[in-house]
Amino acid sequence: MVSFLKALVYGAGGVVVVGMAALVALQERLVYVPVLPGLARAYPITPARLRLDYEDVFFRSSDGVRLHAWFVKQSPWKPGNIKAEWAICSNVHLSECKVGLGEFPSKYRVMLDLEDPPRSADEIMMQKLHCNVFMLSYRGYGESDGYPSQHGIIMDAQAALDHLIQRTDIDTSRIVVFGRSLGGAVGAMLARNNPDKVSAIILENTFTSILDMAAIMFPFLKWFIGSNGPKGPKILNYFVRSPWSTIDIIDKIEQPILFLSGLRDELVPPSHMQMLRSKAIENNRDCRFVDFPNGMHMDTWYSGGDRYWRAIQLFLDQYVPEIKECNISCKVGEDKGKLLR
Repeated sequence: MVSFLKALVYGAGGVVVVGMAALVALQERLVYVPVLPGLARAYPITPARLRLDYEDVFFRSSDGVRLHAWFVKQSPWKPGNIKAEWAICSNVHLSECKVGLGEFPSKYRVMLDLEDPPRSADEIMMQKLHCNVFMLSYRGYGESDGYPSQHGIIMDAQAALDHLIQRTDIDTSRIVVFGRSLGGAVGAMLARNNPDKVSAIILENTFTSILDMAAIMFPFLKWFIGSNGPKGPKILNYFVRSPWSTIDIIDKIEQPILFLSGLRDELVPPSHMQMLRSKAIENNRDCRFVDFPNGMHMDTWYSGGDRYWRAIQLFLDQYVPEIKECNISCKVGEDKGKLLR
C-alpha cells in the first residue's frame, strides 16, 4: 500500500513537472496563433470580399521588422452624411483591438457567411459608427515578418499608432483603440503609453493576465502560476515571457474606458472583466461597463445586436464627440460677429 501511494505521488509529481516544462518551452505557441488550422498564412480573404474600400499599408516597427496592415476606409463623404475622419484601431488573435490595430486571421474569421455578401464586425462597425478601421497584422501574422512576442507586439502596436498619427486623411485627435481578448491587453498597453495620442479605449472580453489564464487552462498548475486562485509558490510566473498583465496597468490608463463583457464567454471568465473594471475605477472616473447575457468570446458584437452598437455610440458621443466642420455660413457668421464688436 505504501509503495502504491509513493508511486502515485511520484507519478503526480512527474505530470506536474512535465506540464511545467511544456508550458515554459511552448508558451509562445499557446499564446500566439499566426496560422489558424486549415488555413494558409497568406490569408485569402481581404476587405474587398466584403465590398469595402481599403488600402494595403506596409511600414516598419522600431526594431526594423516589416509590418502589414489594412486601412479600411469609410465611403466618400457626401452632403447630409457624417464625414468619417476619425479612425478605429483593431488588433486581433482570437482577440482584437478595433479602431486602429488588428490581426487578420481572427478578425476576418468573425464574419457572417450566411449573408451575401458576408458581413464582418468591422463592416457593421463602419456603418453604425461612421468610422475608418485600421487593422494591423502583428509580427509573424499574415504578411508581416518576424516572430510574435510581447515585447515585439508592443512595438508593432506603437508603430501602427505612429503611422495613423502621420496620416492627413483622418482626424488624428479622435483615435480610439478597441481590443478584444489578447487585443485588449495590447490596446491597454498602447493607451497607457500614449495618453496624448489615444482618445479612448474599448475593451471586450479581455483577461486580467496570461498568468491567470494559464491557471484556468491548466488547473493542475494553479498553485504554481497566476495571481488569483489558491495560494502557492507561483514559481512559474517568473518563467512566462508574455505575461500580458493588464490588471497591473489598467489603473494607469487616463483615457475613458468602455468595458464590453459577454456573460457566456467560454474562454475568458467574465469575472476577469469585472476585476479589470474594479481596478480601473480606482483612478479613472470615466469608465463605463456594459454586459451582454448571451455574449460569447467572439460573438458578443453579434449576439448583443443593436444594444451592443448603441453602447459604443453613446460612449463615443460622450468622450469622442464629432467635431462639426465650419462651412461658408459659419464664415459669414464670424465676419458679422467681428463687425458687431
